Amino acid sequence: MGNLVVLVADDEESLRNVVRRNLERRNYKVFTAATGLEALAIFKSETIGLVIMDVMMPSLDGIEAIRRIRQTSTVPIIVLSALGLEQDKIRALNQGADDYLTKPFSIGELLARIDAVQRRARWDSAIQSQETESLIRGGITIDIHAHRVRVRGELVDLTPTEFNLLVFLMHNDGRLLTHEAILKNIWGTEYGREAEYLRVYVGRLRQKIEIDPTDPQYIKTAHGFGYYFEGL
Repeated sequence: MGNLVVLVADDEESLRNVVRRNLERRNYKVFTAATGLEALAIFKSETIGLVIMDVMMPSLDGIEAIRRIRQTSTVPIIVLSALGLEQDKIRALNQGADDYLTKPFSIGELLARIDAVQRRARWDSAIQSQETESLIRGGITIDIHAHRVRVRGELVDLTPTEFNLLVFLMHNDGRLLTHEAILKNIWGTEYGREAEYLRVYVGRLRQKIEIDPTDPQYIKTAHGFGYYFEGL
């Protein structure tokens, strides 16, 4: 732990302070914001390594703040929200959030989510150190070391989670993977039931790599079970 610069954006001062104190005890550097606009201003002026973002804030809500951050950055984003319905989670994930934590939550649970997003980044680095050649399946080529994806010759911009998911699916070309197996391998061992995460991220990947996302050629669905990659 430590050495990570975290932006905590929430309109509840008591929550901001609790999260800030607990992160600072673990040697994180923490910036706090009470509104979405304040969060964006800090994000633009500081080198932020992780964003923890409330959804319902004045001036600019968290969803719009996430959308604007995603226009220029792939920094990990964990959403905090009192809204716990699946459609609320999907809305945040669709804008680019990496994880979603429903209030009230324990500090231990938040720290576990922070560890998980950091592990995903380290998993990405581990992939790069293990691979010696490009990963090629059908019309998709991944340069692991450069973190670069080409689909039918065109560069495609992926977030770290999208990149890790695509690499995992392509490594297991033709193998049927359960929701739980994918979640545990990409999001972490604490995950396994968050099927909505997969629906959103598979949908985002299909939008970026498939000619027709409604009739995917690469990422196939096994209804009620999981997904598999089919190299052409």
